[in-house]
Amino acid sequence: MLKTAIGIDIGGTNIRAALVGEDGTIREHVRVKSSSDPQAVQSLIEMLIGRLDVSDASAIGIGVPGRVDGRRVLSGGYVNLASIPVAERTEQRFGLPVAIENDCSMALIAEAAFGAARGKSNVVMLTIGTGIGGAILDAGQLLRGKGTAGQLGHTLVDRNGPACVCGRRGCVETMSSGTALGRHIAEAGLPAGTTAADLLAQRNAGDEVADGVLRRWAEPLQLAIDSLATTVDPDLFVLGGGLGGAALDALAAVPPVPSWYESRIVAASLGDDAGVIGAAVAALRATPRDVAGKRVVLINGVPASGKSGVAAALSKVTGWPVLSLDTIKNPFLGEIDGVDRPFNRKLGRASLKAMFAIVAEAPAGTTMILDAWFGFQPRAFALELIGSSGADHITEVWCSAPPAVIGERYAARASNRLPGHPGAEYVTELVELAGRAEPLRLGELVEVDTTAVFDADALAERLVPRLSTRR
Repeated sequence: MLKTAIGIDIGGTNIRAALVGEDGTIREHVRVKSSSDPQAVQSLIEMLIGRLDVSDASAIGIGVPGRVDGRRVLSGGYVNLASIPVAERTEQRFGLPVAIENDCSMALIAEAAFGAARGKSNVVMLTIGTGIGGAILDAGQLLRGKGTAGQLGHTLVDRNGPACVCGRRGCVETMSSGTALGRHIAEAGLPAGTTAADLLAQRNAGDEVADGVLRRWAEPLQLAIDSLATTVDPDLFVLGGGLGGAALDALAAVPPVPSWYESRIVAASLGDDAGVIGAAVAALRATPRDVAGKRVVLINGVPASGKSGVAAALSKVTGWPVLSLDTIKNPFLGEIDGVDRPFNRKLGRASLKAMFAIVAEAPAGTTMILDAWFGFQPRAFALELIGSSGADHITEVWCSAPPAVIGERYAARASNRLPGHPGAEYVTELVELAGRAEPLRLGELVEVDTTAVFDADALAERLVPRLSTRR
């Protein structure tokens, strides 16, 4: 059964809490208006957790504004929790382990696991709201520097700009946050209730005042993004927070200057839920697993996607045993004559059942690698098998390659496969399947491009800390 945790997201407007499954699904969700008083915020956190079904939770994660080093809050923006032992007080109140992290880092964890940055290892996230939060994913891990790296809202864009709470002037937070947008609106003489959506609509209708406000808001953000691109050269930038989507639209009028460093900018896809989902996921990753539990790594992908090579390499560096669908099914194909495609699929379904039955019979503490194309059966069937296996943690490694490459691989090996497997005539259908196939998205997802050089050690390093005890 998948574990759950409680995720807390402390925002400038609202504090949100949710009971979240290991697969990123929100089971319960509550929220309350935020406060600038640290003691009041601590009380609100405890009140919100009390509204959720704590009996189902394994841990609590709390995303806080400002700098965080380990379990200590060092500074804050719209609320400064440095004077409050947030983790200790929450643990004492509820008896569950608590993980503390910067709020933007929590959102990035969620977007990397389930959202716009899924499958990417090098990502910069900026959350645009009351202030501007920042976080960096480097080789799949949060970049921390000596402890508090990632305060990207304090990237300097104008030394003569407005004073910032950090002590400097002209940080991007002072010029491109939601608070800054309100100031730009007021300075332009527009009504106080004007929103970013209003400005975008007015700009699209040719309003020069609205266009000017949006440019003054977006240009410093583009400068910050350009500087960060040269610093970390990420796969992409993700803009989140309440104004992330609007900021992306505003940037359309401020194209970056072509240079050596160009990174795609996308909007976050999890919306206001990113903070609570990421906080819960971070809490589960930081919590020691029950040694009596069992863990499964699903190596998933269409036929000829490179699953078997990934499974074998991962097994070699971790020592985890591999259960392959073909290993179980092929002896039957070798003994049974005249197997047609429908019967082959029936054997495949039975082989999947056998794989998870073996997991169910495995001793406590076992981690097993399951190599199969799980998508040839309904998703509900896989969920049922996982539920019956007793596995308490699932990681899915999705193997992919361009459809044409997958077709070429299958055609090259078709003549060597046992009778009963589809032959070379299956290639056209497989190429079409490869173009639309999707992972199961059960638990944490890791994507592997099998046309690139595969680093089994790096994958093992990424998986092992999340499948074992706290480092």
